[in-house]
Amino acid sequence: MLQIPHFINGQRTAGAAQRHAAVFNPALGRSQAQVVLAEAQDVEAAVAAAHAAFPAWAALSPLKRSRILFRFKSMLEERQRELAAVISSEHGKVESDAQGEVQRGLEVVEFACGIPQLLKGEYTEQVATGVDAWTMRQPLGVVAGITPFNFPAMVPMWMFPVALACGNTFILKPSERDPSASLLIAEWLKEAGLPDGVFNVLQGDKLAVDGLLTHPDVAAVSFVGSTPIARYIYETGAAHGKRVQALGGAKNHMVVLPDADLDMTIEALMGAAYGSAGERCMAISVAVAVGEVADTLVARLAERTRQLRINIGTDPKAEMGPLVTRQHLDKVSGYIAQGVAEGAALVVDGRGLVVPGCEEGFFIGGTLFDHVTPAMTIYQEEIFGPVLAVVRVDSLDAAVRLINQHAYGNGTAIFTRDGGAAREFAHRIQVGMVGINVPIPVPMAFHSFGGWKASLFGDHHMHGPEGVRFYTRMKAITSRWPAGRAHVAEFAMPTLG
Repeated sequence: MLQIPHFINGQRTAGAAQRHAAVFNPALGRSQAQVVLAEAQDVEAAVAAAHAAFPAWAALSPLKRSRILFRFKSMLEERQRELAAVISSEHGKVESDAQGEVQRGLEVVEFACGIPQLLKGEYTEQVATGVDAWTMRQPLGVVAGITPFNFPAMVPMWMFPVALACGNTFILKPSERDPSASLLIAEWLKEAGLPDGVFNVLQGDKLAVDGLLTHPDVAAVSFVGSTPIARYIYETGAAHGKRVQALGGAKNHMVVLPDADLDMTIEALMGAAYGSAGERCMAISVAVAVGEVADTLVARLAERTRQLRINIGTDPKAEMGPLVTRQHLDKVSGYIAQGVAEGAALVVDGRGLVVPGCEEGFFIGGTLFDHVTPAMTIYQEEIFGPVLAVVRVDSLDAAVRLINQHAYGNGTAIFTRDGGAAREFAHRIQVGMVGINVPIPVPMAFHSFGGWKASLFGDHHMHGPEGVRFYTRMKAITSRWPAGRAHVAEFAMPTLG
């Protein structure tokens, strides 16, 4: 069976290769490869390679670093379909969705290509007589990215392009469920001219994660995943003196006001709730129906949900593929059963779906609940599957209170024709990313991505200007040159002016 190895110091390597994990094709429900799981010596080898490569890479001019990223960007543009096919085969998402993932990651590479401009500091001449002052941003050293299964290309590309452009070396620990995209990325970076050791891939599980979190030569860690693990990553990394940004879970609400364009709203909800089988941290999992719009909204959603085209990712007509593993399928099915047990109205039940030719695949259909209340588990917890819950409220105020009281604060949206209501919602809502008639408000690469509350641990959002700040540290210089005059010791706090 195909073995998926690490990529350390410019080479594929099995390393210690004492443990392996199966990599499945979710649509067929069978194992198609084995990925090696790192041992302690593999962690040490990856960190040592990145540590050794750092001085020369950091000393390279930002312009030369950006030129390598430009070449990598061109390769991504030319080979987008190849990378998308690998993602689809291991994750299960339809290939058109995988291509969109690669495109959004590529946009961060484009942003990072402008690093010479982004790394400029500030300069003040004559802050005092004969004294000048300026600031500069310098790289941290070896940094690591621990990334989830749901975006095996895009989320790593939220991290490493900016980290590399700033002069850091990088260790990627991808999900063991869909690890092949990481190797393609590593090999294309090398082909683009990236020196050996600057970008490394460490396959593995918790042993690899803990090794990176505690290693003294790792300066910073970026993470995207569930909230319990994000909290663990943040607390453990910070306890070991590392800079950490850890993005956690979500329960994203979309508020629908009575004046919303329902044709647009229904299609927006369908794509946001059921795209990628709901396995997105920015998926809409709660529709908040305000007032009299609820009955019509639920009826039309039910009709459209039953029409979802679900198939293997290579089907160009498919709108949704399978879930990533059998275990996750069972978990999502369990949430649906719990929703029924707690009294929610199950309008469309996606359980028991069988796709012809893929009878063993991890498929589930789109599921729709109505009359969901905040006390229910399906409202409180992140399901990470194609399950949409409708909560009914009587006013925009009630919708805002509902969302602000939730533990998560990743993304939200409002659909309305009322500009005043939209402005009030955007101002009052306690959520990191807000869409107005935009269901999945993922910021462009030249802005930054991140949530509030239990959706983010750390001070920095990802990519964009926040990414540059996270992957560099500020240095302030105050300079005065002797002018031949005598100087005396000053024992008071120095002041300039």
